[in-house]
Amino acid sequence: VGGLHHLSKAGKLCVPAINVNDSVTKQKFDNLYCCRESILDSLKKTADIMFGGKQVAVCGYGEVGKGCSAALKAMGSIVYITEIDPICALQACMDGFRLAKLGDVVRQVDMVITCTGNKNIVVREHMDLMKNGCVVCNMGRSNTEIDVNSLRTPELVWQHVRAQVDHIIWPDGKRIVLLAEGRVLNLSSSTVPIYVLSITATTQALALIELFNAPEGRYKQDVYLLPKKLDEYVASLHLQTFDARLTELTDEQAKYTGLSKYGPFKPSYYR
Repeated sequence: VGGLHHLSKAGKLCVPAINVNDSVTKQKFDNLYCCRESILDSLKKTADIMFGGKQVAVCGYGEVGKGCSAALKAMGSIVYITEIDPICALQACMDGFRLAKLGDVVRQVDMVITCTGNKNIVVREHMDLMKNGCVVCNMGRSNTEIDVNSLRTPELVWQHVRAQVDHIIWPDGKRIVLLAEGRVLNLSSSTVPIYVLSITATTQALALIELFNAPEGRYKQDVYLLPKKLDEYVASLHLQTFDARLTELTDEQAKYTGLSKYGPFKPSYYR
């Protein structure tokens, strides 16, 4: 997504594009609810971790970080959050998490989980300070968050334990446990429920249909968010899985709120 925005700003984007990753149905369900479940499954399958009482640093409190933190907290872990955005940071504090800088807690934590979508969140200086047995993994974008290349030096020994699990051993015998070589952990070591895949795939399909059917001139060579009407349509389709019945606005209520009875119910900027 970032690459598309860069191309658009430079005037090099050749076609219109819809940013599905930042649509509400993708962010809230795939990023938050899926990660809330798959982080535990991934850590159990790879490192056989007991979560109760463990100290964990979760880097980033976006939707992925929120999901991971909620799951770990529910299992009895002590969770620290690192965050650059004061709004997300305040959310973390109000949700009962400790806000800290990674460098201040990296010596004491048992796990470090990156969820930022950025690069070099965990660097060699952090890993040099980690205690023996610390687990390091990435739930964010791609494989850029953990500086794995900095570990490929002559003084460190790599010991491949099993699939997706490597021990990195320091000269003094200390070792950290690196999962999936810094790639996205749940995509490497767990499964994504078909229900979540259905939500994401439906969102992607409707975005393509919207671009294909749009009248000429509606979309220029730029990056757009999915129209809220389509976001809400994806959600309504998947409500059928549950014994769920939506309440409908009366004509009087619709007039009072200035909304259509059939949506969209949220403004275009709602995230």
